[in-house]
Parts: sequence; structure tokens; C-alpha cells
Amino acid sequence: MKSRLILIAALGAMTLASCGSEEHSDLREFVRESDRMQGGRIPPLPEVKPYEPFAYNAYDLTDPFKPRKIEPPRSAAKGGLQPDLNRQREALEAFPLENLAMVGTLQQKGQMYALVRAPDKGLYRVSSGNYLGQNFGRIVGITETDIKLKEIVQDSGGNWEEKDQALLLQEQEARK
Repeated sequence: MKSRLILIAALGAMTLASCGSEEHSDLREFVRESDRMQGGRIPPLPEVKPYEPFAYNAYDLTDPFKPRKIEPPRSAAKGGLQPDLNRQREALEAFPLENLAMVGTLQQKGQMYALVRAPDKGLYRVSSGNYLGQNFGRIVGITETDIKLKEIVQDSGGNWEEKDQALLLQEQEARK
């Protein structure tokens, strides 16, 4: 029985040896063929252009992304029209003119006063010479139906110009 086991083991080993020699033969053939083939050419690297520095010369130009300060134009330096930027502002100059409403008038000792309602619900008494609105508007006259004023506005060229405006009396039903 021992001899039979040895015989079976020897036959099994020969069978395995005969199958093992053909294993991966296609792979070995591919590697041999690849070695015989001529290698591909790698194109040369492109020529690197030398760096050319850019000189930025716009440091002295006005930055379009920063708000400009109101500066007196060249014509103002020669005595042209311009607002007094150093005077103390009055309470009604904090509001745009279109947000103010004339609601009445009163007369005391021969002088005409106007009553103006502001967006803060305050009621203000103004007379000729007072200022209204955010465009340096100075009151030049008051009647029972309106307040006449002159505003000083800056045009696109930076020059100051005078502009006539009026604040009309608001009717009773419009105020409710």
C-alpha cells in the first residue's frame, strides 16, 4: 500500500510539472516582443520664455473703487461758487429734501415762518436763511403755499452750481 501511495504521488507530480511549463507563456511572448520593438521618441520640452516684468504705473491715478471726497474745484479757488463746508449743520440738513414736508406757516412780529415735518416725526420752525436738505439748500423765501430755496450742487465736472427748488405745502388729506 505504501508503494501505491508513492506511485500516485509521483504521477501527480509529473502531471503538475507538465502543466506548469506552459503557464503564462503568452505573457512571456509579449515581453519578448516588446523588448525587440524600437522605443518611442519623447518630444523635447518646449522652450521656456524668459520672464518680462510689468511696470505698474497707476499708483498716482484715482482709484475708481474708493469714494471721492468733495473737494473744492479749481474754479472755487479763484472765488467761484461753493458751499461753506466749515459751518455748523442744521437739523433739517440730515434729511433729503423729498422726505421733508411743509405743513403750515405762521407769522410773528411781521416775519413769516414755515412749519416743516421731518421723517423723524419732528416738527421744525424755519425762516429765511435756514438750511434744508442735503444739497446745501438755503431758504430764500416763504409764502403761505411754499418754501423757496437755492441749493448748491456739484456737476459732473466738479464745479458748483446753484439750483432753485421749492417745497410745497402738503394738503390736509395728503398728510393723513
